[in-house]
Amino acid sequence: MQPGMRRGRFFSFEGIDGSGKSTQARLLAETLRAAGHEVALTREPGGSPGAEEIRRLLLEGAVDRWSAETELLLFTAARRDHLERTIRPALDAGKMVISDRFVDSTRVYQGVGRADLAGMVEELHRLAIGVEPDLTFLIDIPPATGLARARAREAGEMRFEDMGEAMQERMRAGFLALAAAAPDRIRVVDGDRPAGAIAADVARLAAGAPA
Repeated sequence: MQPGMRRGRFFSFEGIDGSGKSTQARLLAETLRAAGHEVALTREPGGSPGAEEIRRLLLEGAVDRWSAETELLLFTAARRDHLERTIRPALDAGKMVISDRFVDSTRVYQGVGRADLAGMVEELHRLAIGVEPDLTFLIDIPPATGLARARAREAGEMRFEDMGEAMQERMRAGFLALAAAAPDRIRVVDGDRPAGAIAADVARLAAGAPA
C-alpha cells in the first residue's frame, strides 16, 4: 500500500445454495460504484486464474468425487491464490472488495456439513489465509426454497446441490451458528423477499460498517 493511501474494505456474502447471495453481491457492487467507490467484485472458489481452474474440479462431477478432506485442501489452495492475486492487491489499492463466498463457506461445508473438520479448517485458515472480511452478509432462506432455485438454474456446477435438502438444512444451521458466534462481523439478512428489499438492507448495513 502506498503511503497515505487508505486500505479498502472487504465484504463477503454467504448463504446456502440458491440463496441469492450472488445477485446481492452484484447489487452492492453497483450501489458502491454509483457512490463513487472503486469495487472489485469476485467469487469463491475462483476469483483468480488458478483458483478458477480449481473451481471446476470442486463444483463439477460426481458427489463422491472428493473426500471432505481433499475438498478442504483444494478450497484452501484456491483461496490462497485468490488472496494473493486479487483480494490483497485490491484492498491495498483502496478498493472495496466484495466476494461471493469466503472462508465461512469452508467452515460450514467442510467444517460441519460434510465432515467434522472444524479444527482442520481453522488451522489451515490460520496458516495459509489469516484474513477475515470486515463485514459478512448471510443471506438466509429456507433450504427447500434455495434448492429449488439452484436446480432451476440448470447450471453445470451442481455437485453440492446434488447432495440434497438434508445437506442444505445442515448448511443453514451451520451458517446461523457462525452468525450467532460472530454478530459484529456476520449480519443475517432475510433472503426470502424481493431482491430490491434485500439489497436496500444490505446497502444500509454496508454504509454503517467500520471504515
